[in-house]
Amino acid sequence: MPNPPDILSLLDRIRCITTEEERNSLVDSLVSIERTSILSFVNAHAVNLCSGSDEVLTAFRGADVILRDGIGVKAAFTALGREPGWNMNGTDFIPALLTAMAPKRVAVFGTSEPWLSRGAERIALAGGHTVVERMDGFQPIDAYVESARRCRPDVILLAMGMPRQEVVANTLKTAIERPALIINGGAIVDFLAGRVERAPLPIQRIGLEWLYRLAREPRRLFGRYVIGGVLFAHTILTLRRIAPRPGATAAHAYKEL
Repeated sequence: MPNPPDILSLLDRIRCITTEEERNSLVDSLVSIERTSILSFVNAHAVNLCSGSDEVLTAFRGADVILRDGIGVKAAFTALGREPGWNMNGTDFIPALLTAMAPKRVAVFGTSEPWLSRGAERIALAGGHTVVERMDGFQPIDAYVESARRCRPDVILLAMGMPRQEVVANTLKTAIERPALIINGGAIVDFLAGRVERAPLPIQRIGLEWLYRLAREPRRLFGRYVIGGVLFAHTILTLRRIAPRPGATAAHAYKEL
């Protein structure tokens, strides 16, 4: 079971974006696919999953770029005395990233039909991309590896949900033979396909889209957002107690635990 310093080290990996220049630099680095890399997003649910499993934490640590997603992690950063930066949620950032790319060969692995095909069509239109493969999110991991090796995509978009997609991403990273950007996209394909409705813009802007989704799907999301919210708050209070204070070393702070 991961201990609090392990979770703190994951939060340390989050790339904080505070300016348009930093965001543009990030996009430039991601679209120039020179080596196989994983882009992941960490929200409160991800922190809860990592807190309960060494395997899940290892999967998230395999990412090359980690971005902050949601108001929960923003609150955590504020509680820890850190700059939270912009909300770089995948639902907004991934479509913008795909649009910024020159046309690429894209594989879409995740969700189910008809949403998979509908989402793939939207992805193809985003930047004139060619969707060279699409496969639902319920296959054995070897099936995705075999498919990626065969169709040789430049971008692999995983839409399987946490933590399965993070595990699949790490396997793909070591197995495929040409550079590719692997994106852990969660429900992005369902959003693009219209299966999941976005909250109105005013609600998005104040960081309460999670509450909108909970109101629409209370039975499915109660565990994640309500029970999970309590667990997340407990984790952050623990991290606040052990986080290095200004002028203190991490080793000293962890020793106090």
